[in-house]
Amino acid sequence: MPKAKKTKLGKRETRDLDIEIGFLEGLVSKDPGYFEALQLLADDYTRRGRITDGLRVDHQLKTLRPGDPEVLFNLACSLSLAGELEPAIDELLRALEAGYRDIDWMLKDPDLAAARKDPAFGKVRERVRSLKAGA
Repeated sequence: MPKAKKTKLGKRETRDLDIEIGFLEGLVSKDPGYFEALQLLADDYTRRGRITDGLRVDHQLKTLRPGDPEVLFNLACSLSLAGELEPAIDELLRALEAGYRDIDWMLKDPDLAAARKDPAFGKVRERVRSLKAGA
């Protein structure tokens, strides 16, 4: 489940999101391995602008499913939003190796804007080219 596009939230949306976050936090406090709830929580934190919290949960998700390409991609997004560009690029490369193939989204996802501006993102572009050549 890719991260949702971040948009400015109205008062009602903010309140609803805060309620959902509280509910999900309760669920994962009772069951820290509840993968789907953690995915939603990470996404909600990011939508709410709580980047550090979203990043923490994305790391937790990677611990639960270290080879999941979507998990690795979402972690890369959170790292990019947090300004951790080299680790974000490393996770993108891991996501590609694990089978992530939504290349069009990777090249336009706003969460990865900072990572795409980093010169090291060239490694990702090279890997994408080699994947396309081998397809």
